[in-house]
Amino acid sequence: MWNRMDLKMRGKLAFTRNYWSSVVVALVMALFIGSSYSRYTSRATDAFDFAQSGHYGYHMSSSESIAAAMFALVAAAVVGIISIFFMILKIFVGNLLLVGGSRFFIDNQTGTPGAGVLGSAFQSGQYGNIVVTMFLKGLFLGLWSLLFVVPGIIKHYEYLMIPYILAENPGMDRREAFAISKRMMMGQKWNVFVLDLSFIGWRLLEGITFGIAGVFYVEPYYQATIAELYTFNRNMAYQQGYIR
Repeated sequence: MWNRMDLKMRGKLAFTRNYWSSVVVALVMALFIGSSYSRYTSRATDAFDFAQSGHYGYHMSSSESIAAAMFALVAAAVVGIISIFFMILKIFVGNLLLVGGSRFFIDNQTGTPGAGVLGSAFQSGQYGNIVVTMFLKGLFLGLWSLLFVVPGIIKHYEYLMIPYILAENPGMDRREAFAISKRMMMGQKWNVFVLDLSFIGWRLLEGITFGIAGVFYVEPYYQATIAELYTFNRNMAYQQGYIR
C-alpha cells in the first residue's frame, strides 16, 4: 500500500523540477475541473434575483416592474447560453485537456515534458473515444451526486483514475477504462479522501491569497501527487495481472 507522505514528497519533487510547465498545465486543468464559468453565472443569477426583488425595497411603478421583468428574462437567457456554451466547451475541449494534463504529470515523473503535452489527447487519433468516455464519467458522477452527497463522493474516487488511464491508453474501450479505475481504487477510496484532506492547509492558503498560491504552488503540487498515486496503482495492476 502507498504511503501518503511518500506520494506527496515525490509529487513535490517532480513538479518543482519542471516548475513553470507544471504551473501552466495545472492551471488549465483547474479551470475545467472547477467549472470556470460558475462564478460568472452566479453573478448573472444574482442580477436576476435583484431585478425580481426590486431596489432595496423600493416600490416600483408598473413600467419599472415591466422593465425589471424584461431584465430578469434577459439575465436568465444569458445565464442559460453561457452555461450551455461552457458545458459544450468542457465536453469537446476541456475534458481532452484534462486527459492531456494527466499525461503531462505522468511523464513529468521521469522527465521534463513541455506544456504542449496538454494537447496530446487531440493528437492521439482517439478524439471520439476520449470525448465519449470522459462525458460518461461526468454524466454518471452527476447522476450519482443527485441521489445523495456520499454516493457522489464515492463515485468521484472510483472514477478518479479514468483520465490517467486514457492518457496512456486513449483507444481503450470505455467499459474497460471504468472497470480498471474501479479495480485500482478498490479499498483505497478512504485513504485517497484522507490524502485530499491533507491538502486542506494549502487550500486555506489558496483562499487567503485569492488563488495566487493555488496557481503557483498548490494545484501543480496536488496534480503531481495524484499522478504519483496513479503510477503506484498502475504498477500494482501489472503485478496483479488485471492489465497488460
